[in-house]
Amino acid sequence: MERNHEIVIIGAGFAGLSLAKKLIKANFEVLLIDKNNYHTFQPLLYQVATGGLEPSNIAYPIRRIFREEKNIRLLMAEVQEILPSENKIKTSLGEVGYRHLIIATGSTNNFFNFEPIKEYFLPLKSVPDALKIKAHIVNNLERLNMQDETAIDELMNIAVIGAGPAGVEIAGILAEMKHKVLPKDYPEFDFDRMNIYLFEAKDKVLPVMSEKSSTYSLKYLQELGVDVLLGTMVKDFDERKIMLESGESYYCNTVIWTAGVKGAPVNGLEQELIDRGNRILVNKFNQVLPYQNIYAIGDVAAHYDTENPRGLPMLAQVAIQQGSHLAKNLINLRQGKTLVPFAYQDKGVMATVGKNKAVVELPKLKLQGFIAWFIWMFVHLLALIGFRNRIITVIDWIQNYANYDRPLSAIFRRYEN
Repeated sequence: MERNHEIVIIGAGFAGLSLAKKLIKANFEVLLIDKNNYHTFQPLLYQVATGGLEPSNIAYPIRRIFREEKNIRLLMAEVQEILPSENKIKTSLGEVGYRHLIIATGSTNNFFNFEPIKEYFLPLKSVPDALKIKAHIVNNLERLNMQDETAIDELMNIAVIGAGPAGVEIAGILAEMKHKVLPKDYPEFDFDRMNIYLFEAKDKVLPVMSEKSSTYSLKYLQELGVDVLLGTMVKDFDERKIMLESGESYYCNTVIWTAGVKGAPVNGLEQELIDRGNRILVNKFNQVLPYQNIYAIGDVAAHYDTENPRGLPMLAQVAIQQGSHLAKNLINLRQGKTLVPFAYQDKGVMATVGKNKAVVELPKLKLQGFIAWFIWMFVHLLALIGFRNRIITVIDWIQNYANYDRPLSAIFRRYEN
């Protein structure tokens, strides 16, 4: 592994995978490094967390993607440090040399001032996170028997912190399950006592979307029975109740964190190259200056310009477009051509709230309700990797649509409270 590789890509998320795919026909010699041997389709993690999909539906083996490609090699390892002066990186399996290095390590949770108690929260950034949420919820339900009144409220209630797309989607689906699924599995309990809370510090849900989409989403959530608390700052959580800045408190043992993310850069770059969001500063070609052969793309890259003074959004579409564009520029470099600046094309944003309820914002069109929900399903289905995954997902969605049935109650891993 110590020999030099023409191109080394760290991270097999949307950005790294997009780049590697585009480099296949260009016949570059590529080494793709990731700590996992699968690619995760993160937009559907919330469905794994609530039993609607199996992990295998959204986690696809990387080696299967490139099994026919001789110029793409894979290494499952932890990247420990970059050594820019030596054109090497240290990994858990040894040192790797590179000619061009692309950092596509994505993002991680940003717990802000809750860092000291972050272990009490349930984040939703990976398949293990989703399985942990599922196990935690079911474990609480199985413990409801023989509990006192306060403990019942703690175990039944679920809170979601952060009303972005991930928070809205999981809050909506949990509310549907409260009415349609859980009473079937646990008929001995009164689920009218169960509360689904959604806390948001800003004064609207889906802050990244338009006022119209936000209004419709709030309406859908309230129709499902979600208690949406806007303009609400959470102060503390002690595993039994959430405490607000206002002095109010809510009994709840399950708190799902979707309130913030930050970049996940690797060690070895100078601190002045990392912005306040923990993202790596890049120029218009996604180069990490002053290095001419190091690039950053996707969530970990901070691309500031006059049109994007706050940087590009941390979205899958940005990552995919940056990966595809960088592939073209690497080909240009090989051919001695001029590099082309990256320009993001906004293809829209969307979020689903529940059955037949979604909001979609395309560049020239805003939709709500059933049509938006159908578009959301179609777009996410096409984005899944693998024909088998698409077919199984369609079957699962049809079954869920017909009877709201989700196999949530089987515990295959122990969750320790």
